[in-house]
Amino acid sequence: MHRSCCCGCCAAAPWVLVLLFLLPCVSGLPFYNGFYYSNSPNGRNPGNGYGEGLFNGVKLVVETPEETLFTHRGATVTLPCHYHYEPALASPRPVRIKWWKLSENGAPEQDVLVAIGKRHRSFGDYQGRVHLRQDKEREVSLELWDLRLEDYGRYRCEVIDGLEDESGLVELELRGVVFPYQPPQGRYQLNFHEAQQACEEQDAVVASFEQLFRAWEEGLDWCNAGWLQDATVQYPITLPREPCGGLGLAPGVRSYGPRHHRLHRYDVFCFAAALKGRVYYLEHPEKLTLKEAREACQEDGAQIAKVGQLFAAWKFRGLDRCDAGWLADGSARYPVAHPRPNCGPPEPGVRSFGFPDPQSRLDGVYCYRPR
Repeated sequence: MHRSCCCGCCAAAPWVLVLLFLLPCVSGLPFYNGFYYSNSPNGRNPGNGYGEGLFNGVKLVVETPEETLFTHRGATVTLPCHYHYEPALASPRPVRIKWWKLSENGAPEQDVLVAIGKRHRSFGDYQGRVHLRQDKEREVSLELWDLRLEDYGRYRCEVIDGLEDESGLVELELRGVVFPYQPPQGRYQLNFHEAQQACEEQDAVVASFEQLFRAWEEGLDWCNAGWLQDATVQYPITLPREPCGGLGLAPGVRSYGPRHHRLHRYDVFCFAAALKGRVYYLEHPEKLTLKEAREACQEDGAQIAKVGQLFAAWKFRGLDRCDAGWLADGSARYPVAHPRPNCGPPEPGVRSFGFPDPQSRLDGVYCYRPR
């Protein structure tokens, strides 16, 4: 029995076998571990801390910190990056430096800064907020100031020497608080794009899985499923119970997996960073409607607080008040840092009365005054 094949196919067969044999050894290929996807962008150094390449017997090595950097909104932070050669070179070589922010949720990568010698150029929202630090020999650290909510994530430092380039990864995380959110219309009313807008309106962003997981480790327990930054839908459970996946499942972050951005509707988990301003309960001689509450804050030289601001003040400033007050979205809430009788459940948290009739007169309002 004869088999026929084209000359090109038969000639290529040995190479195909070699490639198939080598594929499992290639770093950076996507994998699925039963929970989430992970891959190395552009096939470069997949981890934090160390990248190296060999050319003409000389090894180019790029070093960045392995640990995550934590900071807060409005701060100035330095993302460390250094490079060297092994063996060391007698004379300096001209190199090109590139910093960029890795993509999240399928968004395109963001160029941050490129530099050759003392010349550099920054891009997009980073213009006027970044600088290349070269205080030490072969230091190419990125200094980023006036940090914004959307600045957290993974940044790559790339050093390009002729035809060789190596890179290292720096992960930047803002200190903040994760909170579940649903709009006045009720439970499971938000598609992914509306969820992004809802968080933004509350001075927050859609939380990442890592942020939700950290909040779960700190005790967050919530039975309603919500959008995350990667367009998956998940919810954290610390106390297994029948309505929340059943008693047979261990505590953890339950996942519905990726959902359609427009067609599927859920709540959302938002992430609010620590504040530079102050949230306070406005003492007022009369009970207020929502409109009167807004006006009262303005008369006090402030603005009515947003939900994310109230959560941040509770989490990082220890705001503790047993009086319900209006917030900007029309909800009524109050923060309890020290649980006590007649002040809600025995755990710390931000209590919610939902969305009362805006014409009803509540006790007061929470205001926010920027610094």
